[in-house]
Amino acid sequence: MYLKLFKGGKKLYTPLATALLFLHLLSAENTYAQQKAATPISIQLNQASITDVFNAIKKQSNYTLIYSDKVTALTKKVDMHIDAKDIKGILDYMSKQYGITYQITGSTISVKLGEVKTQKIKGIVMDEQGLGVPGATVILKGTDKGVSTDLDGNFALDAVVGKDRVQISFIGYKTVEVIAATNLKVALVEDQTNLDEVVVVGYGKQKRVNVTGAVDQVGAEVFKDRPVSNVAKALQGEIGNLNLIIGDGKPTRSATFNVRGTTSIGGGGNALVLIDGVPGDPSLLNPNDIESVSVLKDAASAAIYGARGSFGVVLITTKASENEKSKINFSTSFSVLDHTVKPDLVTNGYQWAKQFDDAYYSWNDYKMHPSKANSVFPFSMEYLQQLKEHDENPSLSKVDIDPVTGKYVYYGNTDWMKELYADMITAQEYNLSASGGGEKASYYLSGRINSQDGIFRYNSDKFNMYNLRGKGSLQATSWLKLENNFEYAEMDYFFPILNHPSDTPVWRRISDEAFPVAMMFNPDGTLTHNAAIVFGSFVSGGNYSDTNRQQLRNTTSFVADVIKDDLKLYGDFTFRNLNEVETKQYTPVPYSTKPGELLERGENKLEELQEKTTYKGMNLYAEYKKQFGSHYLKGLVGYNYEKLRLDKRTLERNELTNSLLPDFGLATGENIVLKGGGYQWATLGAFFRLNYNFREKYFIEVNGRYDGSSKFPQNQQWGFFPSTSVGYRLSQENFWQNSRLADILPELKFRASYGSLGNGNISPYQYLETMSVNQLNVLLNGKNPLYTNKPNVIPNGLTWEKATTFNIGFDTEWFNRRLTTSFDWYKRVTTDMYTQGTPLPQVFGATEPKGNYADLETKGWELSIAWRDKINFNKPLTYKFRFILSDNQSKITKFNNPTNSLDTYYKGMKIGEIWGFENAGYFIDQNDINNHADQSYIRVSAANILMPGDIKFADLNGDGVINIGDNTVDNPGDRKIIGNSAPRFNFGFNTDLEWNNFFVSAFFQGVGKRDFWPGADNSLFWGAYNRPYSWHPTKMNDMMWSEENPDAYFPRMRGYVALNNRGELQVQQSKYIQNAAYIRLKNLTIGYNFPKQMLEKNKIESLRIFFSGQNLWTYSPMFRVLKTMDPEVIDGADPELSPNAGNGMRYPMLKTFSLGIDITF
Repeated sequence: MYLKLFKGGKKLYTPLATALLFLHLLSAENTYAQQKAATPISIQLNQASITDVFNAIKKQSNYTLIYSDKVTALTKKVDMHIDAKDIKGILDYMSKQYGITYQITGSTISVKLGEVKTQKIKGIVMDEQGLGVPGATVILKGTDKGVSTDLDGNFALDAVVGKDRVQISFIGYKTVEVIAATNLKVALVEDQTNLDEVVVVGYGKQKRVNVTGAVDQVGAEVFKDRPVSNVAKALQGEIGNLNLIIGDGKPTRSATFNVRGTTSIGGGGNALVLIDGVPGDPSLLNPNDIESVSVLKDAASAAIYGARGSFGVVLITTKASENEKSKINFSTSFSVLDHTVKPDLVTNGYQWAKQFDDAYYSWNDYKMHPSKANSVFPFSMEYLQQLKEHDENPSLSKVDIDPVTGKYVYYGNTDWMKELYADMITAQEYNLSASGGGEKASYYLSGRINSQDGIFRYNSDKFNMYNLRGKGSLQATSWLKLENNFEYAEMDYFFPILNHPSDTPVWRRISDEAFPVAMMFNPDGTLTHNAAIVFGSFVSGGNYSDTNRQQLRNTTSFVADVIKDDLKLYGDFTFRNLNEVETKQYTPVPYSTKPGELLERGENKLEELQEKTTYKGMNLYAEYKKQFGSHYLKGLVGYNYEKLRLDKRTLERNELTNSLLPDFGLATGENIVLKGGGYQWATLGAFFRLNYNFREKYFIEVNGRYDGSSKFPQNQQWGFFPSTSVGYRLSQENFWQNSRLADILPELKFRASYGSLGNGNISPYQYLETMSVNQLNVLLNGKNPLYTNKPNVIPNGLTWEKATTFNIGFDTEWFNRRLTTSFDWYKRVTTDMYTQGTPLPQVFGATEPKGNYADLETKGWELSIAWRDKINFNKPLTYKFRFILSDNQSKITKFNNPTNSLDTYYKGMKIGEIWGFENAGYFIDQNDINNHADQSYIRVSAANILMPGDIKFADLNGDGVINIGDNTVDNPGDRKIIGNSAPRFNFGFNTDLEWNNFFVSAFFQGVGKRDFWPGADNSLFWGAYNRPYSWHPTKMNDMMWSEENPDAYFPRMRGYVALNNRGELQVQQSKYIQNAAYIRLKNLTIGYNFPKQMLEKNKIESLRIFFSGQNLWTYSPMFRVLKTMDPEVIDGADPELSPNAGNGMRYPMLKTFSLGIDITF
């Protein structure tokens, strides 16, 4: 039949053959599967995941396994040692162990999660004493299901018994993980992490619990995600009594590091800043490289650094190479910056001109109107009337031509600050680091590019910073470890400068010459004369300062394990080269005052300043430590050598032939200046430290250093400076440990220290007669002749300043270590300060020589409070708070001022004192003036004629005359102490929140008390009271005395009274002392950490995105008067240009809005 069908049905051949083939294969497959199912399988695995078992099955059979990610996500691991006669035996065993179900279809095995039944489980969480722990967090691992224990430590939740893993956590205790059971009893163990925390100290590290001196430390978290170019900006307010004075917002501004207030009035009172144990400039450091910052505040902690660390030491430790799996980290951020304070100034031309005229007219006793606004802008009453007409009719032309002179006449409403500043400021930062290692070697590499646009609209400043760091360690032998730390930093800063004889900052020129009535450009596009004076040099270009700083530093070190775990020998050698070149170019600024005219103003010259600093340092020290039963002993002895040399060169030549090619070879002028200078010094010291503790309960530490410095005369070059400190952990006593006190207050330690250090931070060559060679500015026989100045007068003797500090403090931890506190009180006495000597008669012909003639006493304290805890929602909210508060006051206890003159320091003076008159309101009428004390000492106008609305001063001594008496403490006239400019109650408040991978941190910083006298040359505050043509704050219009406003804040408008000597607003007085306390939202960071399970598939270890803001909000009581100055930028002018050009005349503080991403592979 088969043959018949086959032969007779060609059309059926193909489909029939296919069907037969399919049936044959299906039969073969079924037969093969049955054979395979009966094949024995052996699984021999330890701690196997379900994936491990699947792989073993695949190796021993041809089955195809189908399963979902939920199956492979099972975390349970089991030991499988089973010899099964077929696959079914293996799968049945897996079902019991992993809770799965399966189905075999031919050669395919489908695996699914089995239906799991949950049930109510109960338990109790106890502490080490067996007492219930209320508020502990109990969650099912890998889920968002969780509960909190009740007041007795009990809990209940639904779980799969024998399968689910339960995590129990509580602040102050280690997290515990157990398998779910119907009845759980969990004992928590106290977390000793805080006690084991390591603090960086001089030439080593100590457990925090063993520290007996005044030491504070912050970690890398302070710098994380912060949009700052400078380390100091992130450290402000983070450590109590570490006072960082930055001064303004210029990206190159280096901070002054001060520890615990006024240190010395003689000089050299700043803290010693060490980067990886070597003196360095923190402004050149990459903040992302920092591991920790430790501050040694008292003499006992800093004594090991001797004369260099007499007023505190700041130890910056960078990230080290670690023996860990290699990883790469990349982070980047983009920032937009803006001013923290934007002064609201009058920009309406007529309003400004009217007030200018009123101020000038009133100063001249209402007898004379101005004919010119400062140096070049003509003014008249006719012009004022024309301004009024233009103000009332905006359609009139803003520029006319004077028919008589042919010059431009301006009717502007110019906002010069808007013309000065750019609309947007941006910054970018890129960080890349790689680290890793093995048993023998490790490495850490990092690089950063940081750039920031400038604030100016024209030819703006530009900041670029480049950092490279390479660290490596090699375990050369079992006892010798070699390390190397290489760093390269380069900073470029381009800054436009004014081509003006005064070399003052641009803000001062705007105040003096940028009147709203004047304009920026003429109709033909040329600069106006006022614009050329103000910042025309920015617009025209060719006037700039271009600075390049390059630092190369390398430290090579070794650690020799001489006696394993007991005696180690350390050594390191460092060299550092810092090269700085500043090029200044001045190019005349073109402008015109009439159509078809082109004039120039300013110099044509090229300057270059070169500075080269070479530093070499070496340390060699040995450390021995040994535990003898309950006694622990550690000793350190070492040697230190440092040498620094600075060389300076100044070159200058005028008449540069091409402003686009700034080269001295293309300058042809005869005014050639070549100057040189510099200095060098060296120090040599031997130091030791001895630590002893008994059961980590009683502690004693002794430090000492024998120091030598080349800065002193040969017979005074050496000094020995010892210190000692003790500690007592009351909480370690048996009676404490065995009582409820241990639960409430598990840690209580008392500390005390005393020590004396010398101050070697004075300028070199103070004990030598020195002369300098200079060049006259006049030509004699076609040349500028040289001359030498007279030598300085040297003191009879010169010795070390000495700072002696007594410190007491305590540290506590409360409530399962959730609350921690620390408090220190100190008294520091600085003696033999290097200051002015006894006043000499004028016939001496020179200033009196300086010497060790003054003493100072500083008292202060610092408090730190921190709290950390969790709040249990569906997912726990972790939060931390930290508050620090510090204060100090300094008093002169000795000074060469036999008359107690108020022009300088005097014995008993508190640093920062402000002496002034007391305001008694305003004069009401002429009768009030006639019946008041003689006030002619105070000037109110050119003729000094008092009028109603002028300030009345109180006659404090009742002699009928308002004056300064003898200007001494004993006879100050009608003055008294009306305030103090020293900052008091510096504080910082930090909060961190984390929930469900989101994180938020906010940091507030500020000063609780500070008095500020606006100063005699401060147009941002005084406006037209300073100079009639100066800035006019808008708000001031409604704050000036008038018959309709007799209770106004400011008196009758009088120009120059805040500028001229003895003017009624130039003299210090009680009413206008400003409360310059402030609070600032220093940083706000909001971000998200992507879940690890999401990242692991792409081999990413961590990924976070964040927003970070710096200086976002500021409030100060002084804003209630005028908000024209940032409270951090109120003293002095730009220090690189003219620091005495007026308060507030400097680069503005900036706030930053930043978006960033951080990823680690």
